[in-house]
Amino acid sequence: MVWASTALAGEQVYLVRVEKSERRLDLIGDGGKILRSYGIALGGEPFGPKRQEGDERTPEGRYVLDWRNANSAAYKSIHISYPNADDLAAAKARGVDAGGMIMIHGQPNGFGWLGWLLQLVDWTDGCVAVTDSDMDEIWTMVAAGTPIEIRQ
Repeated sequence: MVWASTALAGEQVYLVRVEKSERRLDLIGDGGKILRSYGIALGGEPFGPKRQEGDERTPEGRYVLDWRNANSAAYKSIHISYPNADDLAAAKARGVDAGGMIMIHGQPNGFGWLGWLLQLVDWTDGCVAVTDSDMDEIWTMVAAGTPIEIRQ
């Protein structure tokens, strides 16, 4: 897996922040400055933290963007390190599978032209979806190991 360097106008992204209730993803730079903001779509049941496989919720908490896939089922994807140890322990205590494979990604392959419409509804299985053009910019700006904070 190859990571692009953070490039656009020499701006370095120190944090990716997702505000679920506002359907927004921000790239945060030095001093907390918002470098870019993007509209997002979430899972079909977006309210509350992810609790188990198949609940269609996007996790909440602090994770790391740890790997990427240029050839995923959706237009490019960057993996969010969910579940962490706390998520796994909570799921185990409830006797369920915590789930996984939560990504930031573009539109389903072949449907990028429809992105503006798909972004009006929550359609993922718990991932964070952006338009393909937004994904290109995020892909270029976000480096390996960048933390992500997902808030309600």
